[in-house]
Amino acid sequence: MPWFEYLLPYDFSPLTVAAYLGALIVYGLALPRLPEAERPDPWRITAFLVGLLACYVVMQTRFDYYAQYTFFIHRGQHLALHHVGPFLIALSNPLPVLRYWRHRLPAGQSRLAVPLAWIYRALQQPAVATVLFVGLIYFWLWPAVHFDAMLNRQLYWTMNWSMLLDGLLFWWLMLDPRPPARGRTLGHGTRILMMALVALPQLVLGAVIVFAHESLYDIYDVCGRAWPIAPRTDQLLGGLLTWIPPAMMSIIGILLMLQRIMNDGRPQQKQADLAHSSNGGMAS
Repeated sequence: MPWFEYLLPYDFSPLTVAAYLGALIVYGLALPRLPEAERPDPWRITAFLVGLLACYVVMQTRFDYYAQYTFFIHRGQHLALHHVGPFLIALSNPLPVLRYWRHRLPAGQSRLAVPLAWIYRALQQPAVATVLFVGLIYFWLWPAVHFDAMLNRQLYWTMNWSMLLDGLLFWWLMLDPRPPARGRTLGHGTRILMMALVALPQLVLGAVIVFAHESLYDIYDVCGRAWPIAPRTDQLLGGLLTWIPPAMMSIIGILLMLQRIMNDGRPQQKQADLAHSSNGGMAS
């Protein structure tokens, strides 16, 4: 195949292409119109674009073909959709862009958004978000469910979109930059606990896949693999991608929260130092 054909969709989805193109247009149109204080810096813009591109590539290029016919590539696809892409998008803090467009919605559409806001708040409850994040991984990797999802086109697309949307919801809840004291956001300690809790079941699931003596996912034996690879090796690599990288993403998120905790304490410490020096000067 010529190299450019690898960039073309294997299973073209007009809705998927429109969704990604729409997100790119909405982001690009809002950027120059944002106030200077709210405009994201180049690093944040890059994080958003790389996260969006990573999700698009695994869904609408030749990568999707290999994901459908090789287990470890499939796990790489979900790693991008559920972890890396949403993590980068959330880290870019697209809140000013969302706020810009929200203020420009017609009144009727704003009223229609109320039920969506209720659903959003329900899904963002800590217990619900934690169980849903891990539960979807376990659900789609349950051998019987996975077998059906890889054979049914609609179920396959449902699986991929559910992973992407849940990843966006979870990582935004974790990386929301608004201070807990001022915004209605989770405390840093709660976020650290949640990221630790979602890492443990993924470690267990990855270990089960890695150390399984039998083939857990017969669909790749039935339909064949994209290239010659031993089924045991394919499953081993897929288990490692389920085991190690997701845990690393939680560790990175926890480190970011620890950094925020340290930064949140600096203004108060600076004020205390100023007050102390001022009192010392008055006393002298």
